[in-house]
Amino acid sequence: ISTMFPFNYSHPAPLAGGAGGAAPAPPDQDSDSDDPTVYRGNNHKLQFHGNERTMNLNPLILTNIQGSPYFKVELFGVKTFHEVVDEIYYKVDHLEPWATGSRKTAGRSQTGMCGGVRGVSAGGIVSSAYCLLYKLYTLKLTKKQVMGLINHCDSPYIRGLGFMFLRYTLPPGSLWDWFEPYMDDEEEIDVKAGGGKSMTIGEMCRLMLTRLEWFDTRFPRIAVNIEKQIRCQLEERAASNRHYQGMANANATQQQFQKEEPKTEEVVKEVDREKSSKDRDRGGFSVKRERSRSRSREKSRDRKRSDRDRDRKKSRSRSRERHKKSHKRSRSKDKHRSRSRDRHHHKDRRDRERDYSEELRRFRDDATKHKKHSRRSRSRSR
Repeated sequence: ISTMFPFNYSHPAPLAGGAGGAAPAPPDQDSDSDDPTVYRGNNHKLQFHGNERTMNLNPLILTNIQGSPYFKVELFGVKTFHEVVDEIYYKVDHLEPWATGSRKTAGRSQTGMCGGVRGVSAGGIVSSAYCLLYKLYTLKLTKKQVMGLINHCDSPYIRGLGFMFLRYTLPPGSLWDWFEPYMDDEEEIDVKAGGGKSMTIGEMCRLMLTRLEWFDTRFPRIAVNIEKQIRCQLEERAASNRHYQGMANANATQQQFQKEEPKTEEVVKEVDREKSSKDRDRGGFSVKRERSRSRSREKSRDRKRSDRDRDRKKSRSRSRERHKKSHKRSRSKDKHRSRSRDRHHHKDRRDRERDYSEELRRFRDDATKHKKHSRRSRSRSR
């Protein structure tokens, strides 16, 4: 009997530190006694809403998880939270409930009474993401552990499974408080098996809060009044984001305009500095040189004026002399012209007189001839 039951339950166990008692064994280094992330009782326990036996999962998905070799064999030896996180990092590459190409509905729709959502089909190979999600539920996570999931920096799929865990387990009234700080998260994640549906963490959170369908399954239903509150808060957040974005754009344009204005002033100042630097390089006596230049300019102007006056006087005297000479010449020419005119006039008179005398003589001759002819005609008529 002693060989079959080495521990004698009839005798009391020796007390620690008692006489003849053995010293207690030191704690194992691989134990999680000092790990704050290991679940111990109800300390910082998350609230749960729904069916605690199924974690609010679809019955078909749950039966496939519990019967999958990955969950029964590989995840059976995983006992701690950190080991599950490492498994998520190495094994999860999408957030669908079924593995790629394993879901076959034989022509039936995937939603409705005859779809996979209601459990009316043979199902398929469940994904490693949902196996690990259910494994996290069996660990009874604390708030600190869930915060470590949704803020993890190594993989977006660790964060994605953290948000899915919250969506399946939390009461609908506390969903917004957990999801609201991550609505503008810009980290990208591809949730579809095989790729092709990339989105940000913020977009994924909005989808989880506003839609029940998630690929071939559904999330737990949210009450209508809470759903309205969530949608109103989303709209207010979107409006405030648009307002802040418009203000930021206006401030950016104003700052750009203010930056462009001093540039012109700086250019003018630089030109003035260059001029002053050039003057300094030449000797630093720019004022004196300007005064001497102005004096020399005035002197040169006075000289030019005096030269112009002299030239004008000379030109006037020359013009007067020329005018006198031209006047004398014109007088002599006028005299010559008048004499020639008188000569021609006398000649014309003489010619005219001669012509007139000849015409008188001819007229007289014609008259005498006519008289003689008239006399002869009268004598003949008689």
